[in-house]
Amino acid sequence: MSEYFPLPLTGVEPPLSEMERAVQDNVHRYAVEVMRPLGPVLDKLPASEVPAPGSPLWAALAKAGDLGLSILDMLELSPVERVRLLAIASEELAWGDGGIAGAILVNNFPVMYALLAGNMEMAQFCNGKLGCWGITEPDHGSDMLDATGVLAATGGSYGKPNCTARIVGDKVIINGQKAAWISGAMTAQVCSLFCHYQDERGNVRPGVAVIVPLDLPGVSRGKPLDKLGLRGLNQGELYFDNVEVPASHLLAGPDQYEDLAYRMLCEANPHVASTAVGLARAAFEHAWEYAHRRKQGGLPLIRHQHVRFRLFEMFRKVEAARALTRRVMEYNATAARPSMLASTSAKVTATQTAFEVASDALQMFGGNGLSREYPMEKLFRDARAMLVADGNNEILAMKGGSDLVNPDWL
Repeated sequence: MSEYFPLPLTGVEPPLSEMERAVQDNVHRYAVEVMRPLGPVLDKLPASEVPAPGSPLWAALAKAGDLGLSILDMLELSPVERVRLLAIASEELAWGDGGIAGAILVNNFPVMYALLAGNMEMAQFCNGKLGCWGITEPDHGSDMLDATGVLAATGGSYGKPNCTARIVGDKVIINGQKAAWISGAMTAQVCSLFCHYQDERGNVRPGVAVIVPLDLPGVSRGKPLDKLGLRGLNQGELYFDNVEVPASHLLAGPDQYEDLAYRMLCEANPHVASTAVGLARAAFEHAWEYAHRRKQGGLPLIRHQHVRFRLFEMFRKVEAARALTRRVMEYNATAARPSMLASTSAKVTATQTAFEVASDALQMFGGNGLSREYPMEKLFRDARAMLVADGNNEILAMKGGSDLVNPDWL
């Protein structure tokens, strides 16, 4: 007698509310009908063609606008209801395709960061527009995540920034460059820009956060980045040549920057973690199905004990990553001060899980796993990219670990 019984779509979680079930069903349908067919197509295109006029990406982004995932529309919900909906939706999107999920979810970041800064005017300005988050610089990758300098080597200096902003009267004047890793840079209409502040004497320090419309004079874009994985997520450089933005677009000046940068990372990391959970779940499900269809040794793979053991290991890792991510999101949404330690734990755990599960799933496919006729080699590349995306895991771990230093014990 079989002991099998089906679990809900997202595993062993309590029953979803009516609203959560509707969002999950709607986004899952979009993932099946739009993302699963489109993901491999975008993956095989030259990087320059993914965001080009006429690319099928644009139709997918337009349809995603009908999913009801506007952050502003969710403000009437409680914080826990809101983050649960976002976690459920993010997982389903990434289950469909990690790259396209990133291209959709990054549009929320300008609104999200404006709300963190308490600037409702900018949140409303960005709502409904395609967005991006500009922080990484050519000479300062992970350095830009460390506004406090806590990770700098003893005696070391992060050096001259690549992008600075001056506040002159009622304007913010921006000059410099952001690196090719700006997610959504090729499609965005607005950018949530985090850069260094330059005072009237030319001295620079962290920092300024400002909403920049990307159709302003002086803004230009580099070429789309050609990369290993998450190829459906366009990334590229942004250049600023004396770009003038109204001071009303400021989210934080130098006195508020450190606090906003902290809250920004606490907010962003769990969303990346939810995406990684969806990718890991997709890899597990592909391996699980393949183990029933593929025969070796005269039997379906699933009949071999060690295959079942390996599938169990994948399953428990996905469940553990989801549980931690949801727990962190709910904690940070309700705590007086969010926890960087918690948020980086979620991102590092979930992305590492996605990589391990994708690697194990590819191994189960054997030689077929290396073929582009099967989904695993793409999932493996996407999962590998997650270990670096939105902050190198090792740097994030050290940044989060800094929260463990209790000065009262020293």
